[in-house]
Amino acid sequence: MYDKENLPLDRRVEGTKIVQRRAVTAVLAASVLLLSAGCSSDDEGSGAAPSPSPSPTAAGSSASPAEETPPAKGTVEVVRTVAEGLNTPWGLVPLPEGGLLVASRDEGTITLVDEESGTKTELGEVPGVSAAGEGGLLGIALSPDYASDHMVYAYFTSASDNRVVRMLYDAGRPVGEQLGAPDTVFRGIPKGMIHNGGRIAFGPDGLLYVGTGESGQQGLSQDKESLGGKILRLTPEGEPAPGNPFPDSPVYSYGHRNVQGLAWDAKQRLFAAEFGQNTWDELNAIVPGGNYGWPEAEGKSDDGKYRDPLDQWGTDEASPSGIAYAEGSIWMAGLRGQRLWRVPLKGTAASADSQAFLEGDHGRLRTVVAAGGGKLWVTTSNTDGRGAPKEGDDRILELKVS
Repeated sequence: MYDKENLPLDRRVEGTKIVQRRAVTAVLAASVLLLSAGCSSDDEGSGAAPSPSPSPTAAGSSASPAEETPPAKGTVEVVRTVAEGLNTPWGLVPLPEGGLLVASRDEGTITLVDEESGTKTELGEVPGVSAAGEGGLLGIALSPDYASDHMVYAYFTSASDNRVVRMLYDAGRPVGEQLGAPDTVFRGIPKGMIHNGGRIAFGPDGLLYVGTGESGQQGLSQDKESLGGKILRLTPEGEPAPGNPFPDSPVYSYGHRNVQGLAWDAKQRLFAAEFGQNTWDELNAIVPGGNYGWPEAEGKSDDGKYRDPLDQWGTDEASPSGIAYAEGSIWMAGLRGQRLWRVPLKGTAASADSQAFLEGDHGRLRTVVAAGGGKLWVTTSNTDGRGAPKEGDDRILELKVS
């Protein structure tokens, strides 16, 4: 099979079934279920582009802010190169105390980058990472209680599966030894040479969202008992989140091919970027229990069982990985497309035609993170085996957007 991210690869991987996990305590379940009221959805959906349901609001937080109105035409300015000389950067997350954590897919390391000077300090290597093909150390995220627990979450490919772990980050330890031993939070996600998903993020509800791929086995995406080709929703301890659409299951949405982008807008609505195969790449508005069609549908479909994408692109133009929300728009990185897409939002749909920026200027783009103040951090991905690295690759760029 030809993988559109973009190499012909042979692979065989056994499908992994969901192992039933113990429910969290009744007190936690009751509290989160109250927060989740109104989030359930029927399995079947309209063929029209759906309105994404707001993610449950985290306990103690205020109501979501008013939606920003994006300008009809956006702008992008490259402010500076924050850092260079990175090897296969994949996940990126800013620390509240300053600095950016960057995961190296192939080296299995996490590096602290000073966002002012660009100085790089390797914190440590994550044990158990088995990097091959599209697998390795992928997404990273901070615990919602990072201020008190200093936990860093990571998604990586092991010798047997894809899994999520958490590690203590202790800045007081010697350089290179600042990551504690990984505690496995969730395991059993199918792995392959391709389609390992890998993006993780904590939502406004304080729960962990995990984008997975179908590892090249298309049938896993429609199998609700499989973890492949899904968006999962978990407690920070790795249990199926109370209020999920399927009883005792971590599955939040299904019918995905390879999810590598997750972001919420100002109204706490979840969006996800997804690789197509040969025809259409997608930006999806995610609803609980939604079926996004793969492998029966790629892009918009006439079949009302499947959720249509909010927007779609030809595969030469995108191969989307990370996304972020800023200035009323979703910003989406393109790997094969080598560009940054802007998708302005208005109400429950795209408000205007999407715009492409930076086309071919920096090569493959992997991860996009909102930096506040109308700025984004974007990583290039030219050392991932599918790009054409130039001197200084890979880089973190700081962009000013509107």
